[in-house]
Amino acid sequence: MTTVSPTPQPAMRLRELVFGAACAAAVRAAARLGVADALGDRPGSVAELAAAVDTEPRALQRLLRALACYGIFEETADGEFAHTEMSRLLRDDVPNSLRYISLWCTEPWTWEAWPRLDEAVRSGRSVFDDLYGKGFFDYLHQDARDSAQVFDRAMTTSSKQSARDIVELLDLTGVSSVADIGGGQGHVLAGLLEKYETLHGALLDLPKVVANADPRLRDGGPLAGRARIVPGDCREDIPVQADLYIIKNILEWDDESTRRTLRKVVEAARPGARVVIIENLVDDSPSMKFTTAMDLLLLLNVGGAKHSKESLVSHMAEAGLLVHDILVVNPYLHAFECTVPE
Repeated sequence: MTTVSPTPQPAMRLRELVFGAACAAAVRAAARLGVADALGDRPGSVAELAAAVDTEPRALQRLLRALACYGIFEETADGEFAHTEMSRLLRDDVPNSLRYISLWCTEPWTWEAWPRLDEAVRSGRSVFDDLYGKGFFDYLHQDARDSAQVFDRAMTTSSKQSARDIVELLDLTGVSSVADIGGGQGHVLAGLLEKYETLHGALLDLPKVVANADPRLRDGGPLAGRARIVPGDCREDIPVQADLYIIKNILEWDDESTRRTLRKVVEAARPGARVVIIENLVDDSPSMKFTTAMDLLLLLNVGGAKHSKESLVSHMAEAGLLVHDILVVNPYLHAFECTVPE
């Protein structure tokens, strides 16, 4: 029977950490094999699971035993394996599935980039162009389309999950119009329009992104009459007037792009307009192990960065926004309530 390791001594903990790639690879293997989907509510034998996912039984047992050390699956006293709260998150059919996030964070290109982290730290720049001869998104869509599809699925899943929390948090009493800036497929906007039946809204993002907007917002959708889809780049122009502007998880490019986006919002908005900026933070957050890892991955692949509370507030103040409150959306996101000065 395998149990989760207790907090080890420093030498043992460091040994475990330097083998972190093995844990990430094991999670990826389980996600790709579909082990979590094959395992039902009751414990299953290795032989049954191996037959269901077409693997060699002994090798599958070794994989599951390694994962069980981290609380991902549980080995029973009689050698069967059962679900844990974490292993269930690798299923496709659960509301808060992390299957595609797990695959995205362990895509093949990541294993090439991580060993170059020292170079990125020395230079402060992405290593992606040196590795692949082109920028990150060009590489994804031209040379790694399977990875691009995983990325799209991961971002869609994550966006839907966070949208529910944002819609529940934000009070839009007295707001008649909202603009979702760089809002992807518009899950936040759609949720707000469903919650507030008199609200009108606009979704602005790159043309290829809004072409796949949430079906509820597109022509023929139940919210289309109150939704406007605006193709564009928020760093160049925001041709939308609204009572409330929402900016979620897009201020992680280089600092100049962040400055340009915030300036464009201030230029577009009327005095007194409300601006809500929602971001992951690399400080003062229960998810710092995750967000600091994502911060390093951003450095590697696009040269971007996650923000600290101080850096984000500094950018807002520089753009002329007045910060009034900082709200916790969930363990991964904070919402900064701002207004455009009168």
